[in-house]
Amino acid sequence: MRPLSMSGHFLLSPIPESSSDYLLPKDIKLAVLGASRVGKSAMIVRFLTKRFIGDYEPNTGKLYSRLVYVEGDQLSLQIQDTPGGVQIQDSLPQVVDSLSKCVQWAEGFLLVYSITDYDSYLSIRPLYQHIRKVHPDSKAPVIIVGNKGDLLHARQVQTQDGIQLANELGSLFLEISTSENYEDVCDVFQHLCKEVSKMHGLSGERRRASIIPRPRSPNMQDLKRRFKQALSPKVKAPTALG
Repeated sequence: MRPLSMSGHFLLSPIPESSSDYLLPKDIKLAVLGASRVGKSAMIVRFLTKRFIGDYEPNTGKLYSRLVYVEGDQLSLQIQDTPGGVQIQDSLPQVVDSLSKCVQWAEGFLLVYSITDYDSYLSIRPLYQHIRKVHPDSKAPVIIVGNKGDLLHARQVQTQDGIQLANELGSLFLEISTSENYEDVCDVFQHLCKEVSKMHGLSGERRRASIIPRPRSPNMQDLKRRFKQALSPKVKAPTALG
């Protein structure tokens, strides 16, 4: 596989940073990782526009932003495309650092290989391990995708290989054809969006509990005490006259 050559960080598209660590429930941040020429950019564009574009210039990392609807919920979706050819073990430190920043930013991941390229399949496990290294305490969802499922005549990776790898890593696996089946591509992204939304639901409750103070019971007790004090002279007055 031809090594990636680039200068500086590959995240050229700006990733907006929030002024606080509170994540809005409708914000979804995804990253698509994989080797070169496995169809990462084509998958993203196919999902967002329904159009299939077969040829892309080698990308240096692009951020796609779009409002989408998943099961009736409006989501502010951001998808980070990443350059292929990044080898976790062999790449320069600055390249791995750029990849780590992308992984740190994202909340859900698509790991894509081509069924026509066995080397791209072998790159999935190191990428998965890097995600878990960056997110050691996170349950960030990861979906493994075997793309170019229509090119059966050039298959180098069997479907069972993808299933076995996904089972070993504890991930979901899907084999799709970006060029021929928009519905499959849509299902992949929508499922990942739903999994990230579930994470927001769990973490959102914990964050709201820490950000929004609950009513303090002493205030209610103080009101009851004052109310009793206001009533007490009227209650004791007949006793004093007797």
